[in-house]
Amino acid sequence: MTSAEDAGPVRPLPQPTLASAEFWRSGADGVLRISRCADCEGHFHPPLPVCPFCRSRAVAPDPVSGKAVVVGFSVNHQAWLPKFPPPYVVAVVALAEDDRARLTTNIVGCEPDRVRVGMRVRVRFEHLEDGIDGVYIPLFEPDPETEAAEGPGPLPEPREVRTALRPMASSRKYEDRVALTGVGQSRVGRRLMVDPLSLTVDACLAAVADAGLELDEIDGLSTYPGPSPDGMSEGGVTALTEALQLRPTWVNGAREVPGQIGSITAGMLAVAAGLCRHVLCFRTVWESSHGALVRTGRWQAGSGRATGLFEFRAPYGAMSAAQWIGCNASHYMHRYGVGREALGAIAVTARAGAARNPEALHRDPMTLDDYFNARMISTPFGLYDCDVPCDGAVAVVVSAIETAYDRPRPPVLVEAVGTAVLERLSWDQDTLTHLPQSRGPSAHMWTRTDLTPSDVDVALLYDGFSFNALSWIEGLGFCGPGEATDFIAGGKTIAHDGDLPLNPHGGQLSAGRLHGYGFVREAMLQLRGEAHGRQVEGARLAVVTAGGGVPSGAMLLKTAGYQATGRS
Repeated sequence: MTSAEDAGPVRPLPQPTLASAEFWRSGADGVLRISRCADCEGHFHPPLPVCPFCRSRAVAPDPVSGKAVVVGFSVNHQAWLPKFPPPYVVAVVALAEDDRARLTTNIVGCEPDRVRVGMRVRVRFEHLEDGIDGVYIPLFEPDPETEAAEGPGPLPEPREVRTALRPMASSRKYEDRVALTGVGQSRVGRRLMVDPLSLTVDACLAAVADAGLELDEIDGLSTYPGPSPDGMSEGGVTALTEALQLRPTWVNGAREVPGQIGSITAGMLAVAAGLCRHVLCFRTVWESSHGALVRTGRWQAGSGRATGLFEFRAPYGAMSAAQWIGCNASHYMHRYGVGREALGAIAVTARAGAARNPEALHRDPMTLDDYFNARMISTPFGLYDCDVPCDGAVAVVVSAIETAYDRPRPPVLVEAVGTAVLERLSWDQDTLTHLPQSRGPSAHMWTRTDLTPSDVDVALLYDGFSFNALSWIEGLGFCGPGEATDFIAGGKTIAHDGDLPLNPHGGQLSAGRLHGYGFVREAMLQLRGEAHGRQVEGARLAVVTAGGGVPSGAMLLKTAGYQATGRS
């Protein structure tokens, strides 16, 4: 066991809760304790009051051997915390007793380049704090004796989630009762240093005008994620209602919806239920300016113990989704025996699209050599695998179908929406072969239509990281699991003139991280024939996804009068 006084990173302290306190202090005697179900004998993490496998309430912390197998990892090269210097390894390890129980942790006691998927490891603890809720951080180090005796450790098998899909609850589809009638966008840039609410107002006024409406005709508001202090919101429904003096009949500002575009789905449901005729949906980010304010000391970032999502991540320096999703990407590459070529093709294709888009943030030409030569952020993700933080806002008007054809522009109709949660809402406790939550919404969407992947003309797929887009390609059924490298064919398939044009505006990788809504806007422009300079010829059916993890959503959008013919 080591102590905080030993040379090493200064770890953020987790905030032990009534559920997790025993886990954090269990290392006092050098023994790891993980929740176990007395009925099915399954182990699980983090602590829950109910067994996630059999729903028994007979659960309690149980001593385990502390032996585990690395099932995914990311070597971090980016400084996320001032006193946690890179490089260091963030890993997901599966316990020897039950590979469904996993911990996000650090691999210590060896050089980062020695870590590999399948490596056998054992626990050791770092003592951070004394007291009634003493904190002992479980870290893992190589276990050469076990590996010499038993060889590399086994990997958890992927779980087929689609078998849990339910049939449609009704033959009547809410999607048939709505249309997307207006879209607007503020200016988008890096460090605009503009009041984010002003950006929201710009986008909303543009969307309402695009739909041929007056503000007084807007009777619903929907946004994601509501008030948020970290550059991810302008203040939500309350702020916009005050700014524009709106009087909505219905509002939504929830964070726990099917991806960022789940706020648009919520608006569809409100319209289809007869609560509203025109719902204004909006999404604003100002991450770039917020980051600049924090770096210069003009904005005091929150401090204190790590809570919520970060309770089990911050102590390991796992502050970014680049590290969490990087663990899944490394597992994918190991399992399917592929390299970064497909990720590179996605990044280069995004830049080629951005070159055609005057609104995109990064438009300079980029080659595959440029991609491979770029600095690493957190393996296997380099600089160009990561999307571009920015400031900007997008707004979309969802209208009742009976009003749609009175609008000045052609309506974009909704064929199907996918929202199903078929995996655990966790970054590390379920299938590791893809971006979490990319399979469920994809499968669900296809159950709500007779159309198939071969009918899609253009794909607007969330690319917070290049691996996200790859996961959506496979999850949506354009190819099978592990087949994306061959399917993408070095970028030929996903090019602007390919069989499946991907993110022709540049996606978040090059156009800027508008956090999901940018894909809906691009789909609407493509289907209305207004994507000037980058229009996909004959685009009549577009698939849109959003959510860089949990939860997520998918939409199939179409032109009015659409008739399926299929791709060649």
